[in-house]
Amino acid sequence: MSTPTPHINANKNDFAPTVLMPGDPLRAKFIAENFLENVKLINKVRGILGYVGYYKGHKISVMASGMGIPSICIYSYELYNFYNVQNIIRIGTAGAIDPDLQLFDIVIGSGACTDLNYSHLLGIDGIFAPIASYNLVSNAVEVTKELDLRFKVGNLLSSSMFYSENTETLQKWQSFGVLAVEMEAAGLYLNAAQAKKSALCICTISDIPATGASLNSEQRQNNTETMVKIALNTAIKTEESIN
Repeated sequence: MSTPTPHINANKNDFAPTVLMPGDPLRAKFIAENFLENVKLINKVRGILGYVGYYKGHKISVMASGMGIPSICIYSYELYNFYNVQNIIRIGTAGAIDPDLQLFDIVIGSGACTDLNYSHLLGIDGIFAPIASYNLVSNAVEVTKELDLRFKVGNLLSSSMFYSENTETLQKWQSFGVLAVEMEAAGLYLNAAQAKKSALCICTISDIPATGASLNSEQRQNNTETMVKIALNTAIKTEESIN
């Protein structure tokens, strides 16, 4: 497969084996500038910023995914299949469905439900259950415990809608034990399964729909440092376990 691709103008070997993937390009820029050393910008096609640098001596990449399953599926497909990326860790914000979750709590998505039919578009004659990669989940849990943070592990809902007045829908998902709602994880997990690669979604709770509590745009962009630290140290722990 040839590179650059229509959406990524990096060279073949620019990306590290693990890519952290926030939705927001400015969050990718913030992470690169505040957490990585010897940073290099390797993609800016369509404003989707991608970087490579080093964290504690380990080569790490960070690149935005844009919003929603269609967008993250484009970028994760190209990273897995054209750039030989092995692990993608989505880091983003989510709305709480579980009533015990509070603002800034961490959710590690061991699975991702969705109201989209992406698995059918992939030609699956049935309903595929998108799940995260066990090694990434277990390493993320270990790292989060070491940091002594509030967190839960379980199912996410990857929704196709950001705005909805149908509050009964979230109540129904809650009755099935779903923890939080976001917009990308299920597509990422499906692409990882098809490519035989690894994926994980780690989210910070930014909204509580039941109460109306929420973070503002600046907090969403910059005040999610604990989630970034979890993802970075999960990447290192995973790399070391393989080597």
